[in-house]
Amino acid sequence: MNILRSQAFSVLRRPLCRRLATTRPFVPPVQAQLVFHDTLFAPGAKELDDNTVDALEAETNEREFEDDDFDANNFQDKAHPDSPNFYTGRSSYYDNIVELQNAISRTRGTLQRLHLLPLPEFAWKCLKPMPTVWKTPEEMTTDFETAMTISRYRKVTALLNELNEYLRIATTAGYADVADRIGSIISIFESGKKEAFLARGVRKPVQLDQYGRSYTFGKRKTSAARVWMIPVKPLSHESGSDVNVEEAFGLSDKPRRPPVNVTVSTILINNLPIAEYFPQPVDRERIVRPLKIAGVLAHGIAKGIFAHEPETGAILKRAKLLRRDPRMVERKKTGLAKARKRYTWVKR
Repeated sequence: MNILRSQAFSVLRRPLCRRLATTRPFVPPVQAQLVFHDTLFAPGAKELDDNTVDALEAETNEREFEDDDFDANNFQDKAHPDSPNFYTGRSSYYDNIVELQNAISRTRGTLQRLHLLPLPEFAWKCLKPMPTVWKTPEEMTTDFETAMTISRYRKVTALLNELNEYLRIATTAGYADVADRIGSIISIFESGKKEAFLARGVRKPVQLDQYGRSYTFGKRKTSAARVWMIPVKPLSHESGSDVNVEEAFGLSDKPRRPPVNVTVSTILINNLPIAEYFPQPVDRERIVRPLKIAGVLAHGIAKGIFAHEPETGAILKRAKLLRRDPRMVERKKTGLAKARKRYTWVKR
């Protein structure tokens, strides 16, 4: 029903009905205007008194209300919609968008008053990482009571990501009250599977044996390398340790070797430093070369170092040594020489 039709329509027609009244049956408005126009300017037309005109207008209004099934009392008592977005067809969606925008505006103003915005680029890099997982479009469809298309979902997540950045600033700066208010809003749109989703990328810690040794695997394509790493500790001669009597009194025929100072970068071959075992630099280069070019060894060694020294994880991750290279050899195709190489075309 068109709510714009009201008594205002009869007021607009008063100049037309004020002059002349007829008792003929209903005719379309366009034809009626033509008839009234001809009658008004016809010779001998007489004017009606006010009582007759008012009675005809009341009868006309009553007939219009009956035809449209319109109740004037209900129209005057009808309340306005609660939401200004009522006539958009998606009032719940736009109401939530407005609320998120208002929350972002209030939070931005609060952080600006606390002199936390704007932040320089180096300060953004020092913020505490707070990853989050938003609800899926299907879950947000139920919350927003609207079909969540890709464009609408991106608009909502863009606002939530901006609010999450403000949460990182408030948490790092130590303003717990501001962080709690932002977190109460973000928690409404977070997925219930957040913990399980974030735990997928967490690397399982390498278990050390009773001697403190680590056993890790390095992988690259179809190759695999097993790496054992033993922590280096300085030798300590305790009073109760076993002592070789022959060596103590100099009765042994074997020459006594001085103790080797083993550092983190020392490479031992048969308990001897590599420089002593291989005096020639060419030989040493051949030994070290596989460690430089073989990704499978670098992967295994990096995992072993991270197991013994967890603080080196940031450097190793930045160098992309803890992540296995996912590239594999592409399979050969039928009719081709290799994966993509074609045979040489021969005319005859």
